[in-house]
Amino acid sequence: MANLLKKMVSEPSFEIRGQYVNQIEDLEHKNDDLTHKIFTELSRNFITPFDREDIHYLASAMDDVADYIFASAKKINFYRVDPLHESFGKMADLIVQACESIKIAVAELKDMKNMRQITDALVRVNSIENQADDIFDLSIERLFATENDAKEVIKKREIYQVMEIATDKCEDAANVIESIIVKYA
Repeated sequence: MANLLKKMVSEPSFEIRGQYVNQIEDLEHKNDDLTHKIFTELSRNFITPFDREDIHYLASAMDDVADYIFASAKKINFYRVDPLHESFGKMADLIVQACESIKIAVAELKDMKNMRQITDALVRVNSIENQADDIFDLSIERLFATENDAKEVIKKREIYQVMEIATDKCEDAANVIESIIVKYA
């Protein structure tokens, strides 16, 4: 989903951006189904690799990331904002990087043999979230300094907020992973 969002914000055609939104929406629905399946399996299985609560928190955190990626894509298209001329590309790139780091950390949870790789990925997520905060602040400052149309300010500010929240949600997922490794490492 993050990679599609990144492609979307570099696409000049509104129609093609709409196709990306549809693809992201399909993936978001698949993610919802997987999250629901995880919750169902948690109630059925007696033995789990981690505490049920930790699995639930991690699945919920990752679902939140997907929700905010989808919300970002929807808002860009719904508001008909041209994402090429703003910092949307930088934010989308940070979302991709954070998601890739979460993917690495989650993959390593299965055997926890490479703790260094997990902790490095979690540190990257934290750094990426800080970068996103900085880009958000600078983008809002620039937006208020250069945009004279109040409607455009409102639309773009809302998109920046949702994209920044996506990175916050990646950090939340990283925090859950960190609590898991503290318990089990």
